[in-house]
Amino acid sequence: MEVKERKELEVVVDKRHVVSIGERLYTESVELLRELVNNAYDADATEVHVEITSEKVVVRDNGSGMDEEALKQYFIIGSDEKIVHSRSPRFGRERIGQFGIGKFASLAAASRFEVITQHKNFASRVIFDKKAWEESKEKWRLPWEVLEPSSERGDGTTVILSNLSKALDLEEAEEKIREGVPLRAPDFAVYLNNRRILPRSYTGQKIPVLEGCEYGAVSGEIVIVPTSMASVKDLGIDVKVKGVTVKRDLFGMETWGKAVARIKGEIHANFLPITSDRSNFVTDSGEYQEFLKVMEKIIGIIKKKLGKEADRREDRRASRALNEALQRIHKALALNPEFSPFGPIPYGEEEGIGGGAVIGEGKKGRDVEIKPEERAIEGEAKPGAKRRRHPLVKKITPNAIVRRMRMGEQSVSVSLDFFGEEGPECFSEGNVVYVNRDYPLFKRESRKAGPYTMYIARLMAQEISLMKETKSPRLAFKRQSKLLKDAFSEQ
Repeated sequence: MEVKERKELEVVVDKRHVVSIGERLYTESVELLRELVNNAYDADATEVHVEITSEKVVVRDNGSGMDEEALKQYFIIGSDEKIVHSRSPRFGRERIGQFGIGKFASLAAASRFEVITQHKNFASRVIFDKKAWEESKEKWRLPWEVLEPSSERGDGTTVILSNLSKALDLEEAEEKIREGVPLRAPDFAVYLNNRRILPRSYTGQKIPVLEGCEYGAVSGEIVIVPTSMASVKDLGIDVKVKGVTVKRDLFGMETWGKAVARIKGEIHANFLPITSDRSNFVTDSGEYQEFLKVMEKIIGIIKKKLGKEADRREDRRASRALNEALQRIHKALALNPEFSPFGPIPYGEEEGIGGGAVIGEGKKGRDVEIKPEERAIEGEAKPGAKRRRHPLVKKITPNAIVRRMRMGEQSVSVSLDFFGEEGPECFSEGNVVYVNRDYPLFKRESRKAGPYTMYIARLMAQEISLMKETKSPRLAFKRQSKLLKDAFSEQ
């Protein structure tokens, strides 16, 4: 088509849309504090003081402040200043702001804000009143006052928000600052109503993270907190970009049940691209997909450590149950010496040859022979006494739990081991009783301490009775019942 005439079309932006940017930029008005404090961080401030009352919010920093040109740049909507100059001049901080619209987030909570700034010999104040701004129609300028510099005040910027539409909750404000501000950065402190805000910390098993990919480093620290400190509040791992939490993610751990409440910590990946409202990542980007691969590896490490910890905890429970069961069966055999396959068992006497019970813990994964000095009950081997031969426990897996009980001149070893769900509940080889920890009934009874001890004691009484009487199972069962009754009698 032939061009008949060339003109220019003016692009007009309604001033009300500028206001709506701030009002709709964030879903919570308290998030404005994050933006204002991070602006102070970008300006090389070492201290930021936030004061919140029912009437106003004041954010004051001791950063570099702004000269006339910087102040004009500050009010350019969508400025790329922090992208072009991505490092702060004094500390070389990687600047957090990117889009130049964070300052308008304050309009979500206040209809008026003042910016008072000083840089060397330049000081000024700019007032942004939402109502006056909208009523000024075609006028796009804000009231600007040039002030006399104050040597007492020094360089820095103060933002005052007034005419609040909603009072800010102090606890909520503190939490927002804690998760959205790089509090771990050196030479940087934030105070809320004169009290310093410290970064979140956790007690537990710490797992340091340092992985690399083609886009950059993935670092941080994951903590497996004790069960007593597990909380369903704020589930997941904080993912931070430039020290600011963008999102909290579970990375597939939601299938772990209650254990997921024990996983806390933070991961830093500054290369990740984020959305304009800073609430999420650009998930279809190559950077994010590579990040997910790294996190898959990290979550695998966490799962293994959590599993090992659970195994150790279960081993401790099993050891306590086995120790108590041994003590009870030893008492029952002392009361019924005719049931012992190894002769009479004195009970309640000082230990000597043929004396009381000796319970020892075997080393996992190898045959066990307990030395006199390893005995759990007080008493020492007599000088010159002949060393007895104890039954060796064979075919032990690394997670087997072994205890030994002396019975007269002999001893019996009990091994809690894994033989599979289809394996026998228990069996004996010589003087060794093996109990299958994979057996379904074992798993059920091990959930509570009382039934746990009773179950192990029942199996021990069964096998010891069979050692004494191999020809008559009925007689062995009768003896087992008597042993159990005496074992758990409190008289």
